[in-house]
Amino acid sequence: MTETPQQNLSLADVEAIARAAHANQIDKAGRPYTEHLSAVAEGVRTRGGDNDQIAAAWLHDAVEDDALSDQWLEQAALTRRTKDVVRALTKHPGEPPEAYAARILATPGALLVKQADLAHNANPDRLAALDETTRKRLTEKYARMHALLGLTEGRPSPM
Repeated sequence: MTETPQQNLSLADVEAIARAAHANQIDKAGRPYTEHLSAVAEGVRTRGGDNDQIAAAWLHDAVEDDALSDQWLEQAALTRRTKDVVRALTKHPGEPPEAYAARILATPGALLVKQADLAHNANPDRLAALDETTRKRLTEKYARMHALLGLTEGRPSPM
């Protein structure tokens, strides 16, 4: 008997899973974390991202934040590309930013998702809600990641 392929989760399903997984989280400004996920997914969509990238945007912090396990990701009815992008965007404890950026650049589709993530994280209105020390630290962190990824003025550099 031949096994029928598992149908992939719809974007609505992925969104619902991400919202449930991050339901009790808040960001550094005290806002529901799901607002960030929604903004990143919308940022990917408006930048021309495809469904694999939009799904990855919803899930981009799930494994890193322990909201979902790597085992869940591996077994989930998602495309290999979506899983690869989520894994590329999952920072490892103690990982140098250069290694993280290299993994993103080496993974097809990951740069666009990270670009949308950085754009929302570095949004001046969002940063304004933080204390000065945190705002300065994060602004420097995001600028460094932009540079490591070759992003200028919100667009990937030609390669």
